[in-house]
Parts: sequence; C-alpha cells; structure tokens
Amino acid sequence: MPSKITMPRLDQSMEEGRIATWTRSEGDAVKMGDVLFEVETDKVAVEVEAEADGYLHHILVAEGDTAPVDGIVAWIYAEGETPGEPPAQTAAPKAAAAPEPTAPEPSASQATAPTPVPAPATAGHDHTAPSRRAITPAARQKAAALGLDVSRLTGRGPGGRIQMSDLLQAAAQPAAPMPLAESATPPVLPDAEPGDLFVQSTGAGDRLPMVMIHGFLADATGWEALAAPLAKTRRIHRIELPAHGRSPRKSISNFADLVSLLRRSFDDLGLERCHLVGHSLGGALALALADTRPRQVASLTLISPAGLGPEINGDAITGLARASRSESLGPWMKQLTADPDAISWSFVQAAAMARRDERKRAAQQAMARALFPDGVQGFDLNAALGRLDMETRIIWGREDQIIPWKHALRAPGTISLNLFERIGHMPHFEASDKILPLLDRLS
Repeated sequence: MPSKITMPRLDQSMEEGRIATWTRSEGDAVKMGDVLFEVETDKVAVEVEAEADGYLHHILVAEGDTAPVDGIVAWIYAEGETPGEPPAQTAAPKAAAAPEPTAPEPSASQATAPTPVPAPATAGHDHTAPSRRAITPAARQKAAALGLDVSRLTGRGPGGRIQMSDLLQAAAQPAAPMPLAESATPPVLPDAEPGDLFVQSTGAGDRLPMVMIHGFLADATGWEALAAPLAKTRRIHRIELPAHGRSPRKSISNFADLVSLLRRSFDDLGLERCHLVGHSLGGALALALADTRPRQVASLTLISPAGLGPEINGDAITGLARASRSESLGPWMKQLTADPDAISWSFVQAAAMARRDERKRAAQQAMARALFPDGVQGFDLNAALGRLDMETRIIWGREDQIIPWKHALRAPGTISLNLFERIGHMPHFEASDKILPLLDRLS
C-alpha cells in the first residue's frame, strides 16, 4: 500500500502551509531522508523529507499552492507497486491567492527551518528562479540568519543547488562538531545583551487589553491559537522572556531578577487596566505582577503555573534546556503533552533549529539553574496567591508531567479551578478550543 505524504505541522499555531518548491518530480525514485519539497508558513520555512523508500507519484499540491496541516500532498509507492488512480484525498489543496515571483527576503525575527538529515545529491528539476547562486528558500533564510556568504558554499542538490544540509554542514565547519555529551558541561553564561524584552502587540477593539506571558523555553508564537481570535475584539500583548524568541539575553540570578525585567516591560505598555494570562513559568511571573500591580490587573488566568509547590520535573527542564539536536529534544518535548503524538517530528525539528544559537542556549541553561536549583522550584508564590483580590482562574491538565496539577489545590477557595482530563502541561495547545471561551468571556 502506498505511503501518503502530508503537510506537516511546524508550529503550534500552524493551520496550513505553502509548498514553495518540489525538489523531486513525478516518478522519481526516493529514499528515506531525501528532501521532497520545501514548505513555507508565515513563520518558518522547512525542507520536508521522505519517510519511506519508493517512487514519488500523484503530486496533488503544486508549487505556490497551500494545503492544510495533515492534508495529503503526494504519495510514495514501494518497489513493485503499480500506481493507479490517486488514493482518496482527505483535504484539497488551496491555490495561493497571489503567488510572488520570488521568495521574500527574511527578517531577523523570522523563525528558521529545522535541521534536516543530510541527503545525497538527487536527480530532479531545479525550480529555483535564476540567481547568482541556486539556493532553496529555507537555506537562503538560514544563511541570512547565520551571516553566511552563499557564494562560498558548494551545493549538492539538483543542478548544484544549495540545500539546508549544505548550509548546516558549512555552518558547523568553524567549530568542532557538537557532541551529544555536551549537555554534561553547560556553557558559561555569555554577557547580557542590551535592549528591552520583545513584546508582540496585535489586534484592536474596545474590550480590555490582554497581556500574555509564555513559559520556559517557549515564545510568543505559542499563544497564537488563542491570541489570533482574541485579537479580533481587543489588543493583545505577548511578552517574550529574556533569551527567548526575539528578546535579548539577560543575566538572571534569581526569580526576583526575572520579575523585575517583566515588570519593567509591563509598565512600559502603559496600560491602565488589563487581563493577565501566564503559562507555567509565565504563570508564576503573571502572579507576581498581579501581586505588585493589582490596580492594573482586572483578572488573572494561570495555566499550569509554576510557583505553587517545590516539585517540578527537573530532568525534563534540564533536558529541554540543554538539547541542541532534534534527537535529544524530541523525547523531552513529548512529555509536554498528554498525547505524545501531539508533538510531531516536524514540530521537534523546527524547535531544534530555533535552538541552534549556542549563546541563547547558554543563557537559558543559566536561567534554569537559577530558577530550578537541584531540580526544584526555587520560589514560592502561595502567599502572593492568597493576597489577590481580582478575579483569578487556574487551568490545569490532570496528566501534566512537568508540574503536578495538585499544586492547584493549595489555592484559596475564592479562586476558580478548571481541571481537564487527558490534557498535559500545555492546555492552551492541547485544548485551545476549551481554553478560548474561558478567556473570551472576560470584559
């Protein structure tokens, strides 16, 4: 039976992706790991690899067209299988509204593509527009981010085109290869960077604005499934933690340092009144902000919050912070959700690519050591929780493998508690359809 090739999910908010380039053609022989096509979203560009050996047939989504996540884009037939009519398609591709003749130049804040497994040169057609050097969009974007001169690179793709595997090999040349055992000796914290924390502000409306704070090792994009619909009627501000997303690295010695940075960014927003939402470590920070800025906070929503008990999955925190490769990152990421399959391999690859900056990883590891010494939570916010007088809600999944949901039982009786079955540490990702109404009801 043929193997289907589907549009992968590359981030938490992705609903569809655009095929920028097919690197293989109808009838081509492919091996597992060969790059088949490049997919672009508004945040990331990724080379998608074959997951089986065989022959490529029934390409259903043309270059420049889009397909929904998990929609079938082509099929791979094994040796000896005779391709007939295309198997039933579960989702039809959508033609691009206005395809551009050339790939747009990436900005420094765009997400980058995941690390592919280097594949040998393959036969096929070079679909790249004529340029000084043929290079895939994903590789061009990453080259700009790394500051590499593409004219000095050698391409091993069709027609000598530079692919992501060529780029990553070149990027690794100046330094020794990164061993799996590097996690045993965390790098020294680099100097802090100047600048304020990044705040992504979207939406408009007459309802009270909402401020959202993500968890450790996440970023503002993790809120997209909630922020996009909420921004239709209110202003949404998503603060990114230091050394996360687009925020600069900062020296964090303890939880109080981190609160001070977040409070400064919160104050800079100049909000008279707002709703405050935080997840995990971001939940602890939101609680600390509400405790010190009570007149500005109309309501507080804490999703799987830290700070209500000493227990935490220290191994997962350390593993996530140290991981620099898809192979080491994936097993820890799959502990974030009740259903491990909710975290796809493409999702893991995209997250791993975003972690290739060694200085950022060093800063995150230093933050983990400061906040979670010896695998416990080094701060207690139960007293702050007891002082709150605004509307407060705690949301938690009963299958959370990172922070025990029973920490919520320490909350005063005046605080609402929503517990979800078959949900892990990421309710806003695993059950966004259930969390959205709880936030949308706020004034």
